[in-house]
Amino acid sequence: MSGWLVEHIPAGLLLIALIVLFSGGALLAQRYVRRRYPHLAGEEHNDVTRFAYGVIGFVYAFFIGFVVSAMWGHINTADGNVRAEGAAAVQLASDAAVFDDADAERIRQRLLAYERAAIAEWPGTRSVEADAALADVYRAYGQIVPADDLQKSIVATSFSNLDKVAQARTVRIMAAHGDDGPPWPLWAVVFLTSGLVLGTAIIYGVEKPSMHYPMVAVVGVLVATNLFLVLQLSHPFIGDVATSPDPLRDAVAVLEQPSG
Repeated sequence: MSGWLVEHIPAGLLLIALIVLFSGGALLAQRYVRRRYPHLAGEEHNDVTRFAYGVIGFVYAFFIGFVVSAMWGHINTADGNVRAEGAAAVQLASDAAVFDDADAERIRQRLLAYERAAIAEWPGTRSVEADAALADVYRAYGQIVPADDLQKSIVATSFSNLDKVAQARTVRIMAAHGDDGPPWPLWAVVFLTSGLVLGTAIIYGVEKPSMHYPMVAVVGVLVATNLFLVLQLSHPFIGDVATSPDPLRDAVAVLEQPSG
């Protein structure tokens, strides 16, 4: 569900919808509570609510900070893996210059075909075309007959870099394929703590409605923006802050440059 929301609803529209939902719902709930329980404005009640709000607010801030930090770390890990995949391909393209023109051109074309196939399968759908293109790259390097020690060294290094490309691709595919977002217990705690924060703000006894309604609205906006941030960070390969295939496109740009 979270993946569908992030993928199909523009980020700005999603943020506005969450703010309207949480702030509007909190204001409606506050209106009902003020009319149904007018005695909540008592000082004794406020003392208890003030203490509860402080504890709940601290736990909520700590929990949301922990969740956001963990999710951002997942995105950074995925981004680093894709950068390593693209960087290894660029290094392969650069090292191919030491080979004979025919070998270098063959490697460049095979690498270019693979990188295009890898972009086409982005992020996590393993394609037959990419598998075949990667196998062609391995065969292209296997067909090289080194003419000197430098070429022998570059062939060995190239196979190592090609293994890095293949491994990074496998990690990317597995990570994207298994990306179901946060588990339901995590969502349950997020919504529970958010509801407690809003609830304590709603039942806080403020005599003047002109002061109470804006306070609840601000808390509603805070909760909505935090939930929006959690949604955006829930999927490393989906959304505006997700990992992109730009490193692979950079490799394609290098490989498309005329050789020599």
